[in-house]
Amino acid sequence: MRRAAVTTLTSVAGIVLLLSLKPHQDTAPSAATAPSPTGGKSSATAPAGTGGAATFTGDTTATRYGPVQVAATLKDGRITAVKVLQVPSENGRDREIAGYAVPQLTQEALSAQSARIDAVSGATYTSEGYRQSLQSALDQAHVQNR
Repeated sequence: MRRAAVTTLTSVAGIVLLLSLKPHQDTAPSAATAPSPTGGKSSATAPAGTGGAATFTGDTTATRYGPVQVAATLKDGRITAVKVLQVPSENGRDREIAGYAVPQLTQEALSAQSARIDAVSGATYTSEGYRQSLQSALDQAHVQNR
């Protein structure tokens, strides 16, 4: 009986220790975290011949895994395109997450016509950075978060 109690207690302690582990965080600076040419600020451009469309670059949002920045193109107050300028890409897992999350986030933003979008499962930090950067771009265009 005593052996069973010790074994159970050891197993529970081992599981608790495993669950309390934190994911690795790389503290070394990388090229992906370099400031954008605009110094992290937003900008707006209206390319010639776009028929009234204007592109607004959102602020760079620092996430736990790297920066996220998007640019939104609006025409007549509607979001017509969202281009991702920066996403976390430090390692293969970052690129994998961005590869499946970014198209879903972009489709959702185009459907919702706002930054009020759901996070992609498994890409919470990227989703939140995308949403914040998109809202920054929409704020420049004075589009209300519907």
